[in-house]
Amino acid sequence: MKRIILASSSPRRKELLKKLGITFKITPSNIEEKITEGIPPEQLAKRLAYKKAKAVADKIKSGLVIGADTIVVVKGRIIGKPTSFEDAQNMLKLLSDTAHKVITGIAIIDAKTKRSSICYETSTVKIRRIKKKDIERLARLHLDKAGSYAAQEDNDALIEKVDGNFCNVVGLPIKKLKKMLENFGA
Repeated sequence: MKRIILASSSPRRKELLKKLGITFKITPSNIEEKITEGIPPEQLAKRLAYKKAKAVADKIKSGLVIGADTIVVVKGRIIGKPTSFEDAQNMLKLLSDTAHKVITGIAIIDAKTKRSSICYETSTVKIRRIKKKDIERLARLHLDKAGSYAAQEDNDALIEKVDGNFCNVVGLPIKKLKKMLENFGA
């Protein structure tokens, strides 16, 4: 069995990967998640996931490195993690009472052979109208999450409907990841 390394410190990705029942190590990539204008969101998610996996794969001798990046696209605009409390509030105002796409890029790199596989998954999320009083509370809670909300948080209750993979919205489409890992013999 090949050693598996998750190039992320996300507790959500860690929990989702545990659901697959595989043993893995966490080694954060610490790369800057820069949103580049003019790049289709699917390509951006894949590019960032690959950069994360590569940053870790370049430092080790063997193992399968998993990189992932989740972005939110609302009204044609790509939004990542908020840069401030005010930015988080603006994101939540923008998302309120709309549908948006959540795109997660996944990359796996075999550190020994340098073989790689990259893909993405898209889900559509409909957000309820967020009351003004809730925007401030939620903005403080989710400064580390793309779109400034957490699909898995019961006390958020923002999501009206998800079309597609719920795990993708949380940050890691585990069914797709499992197939990718199988292709690497893991």
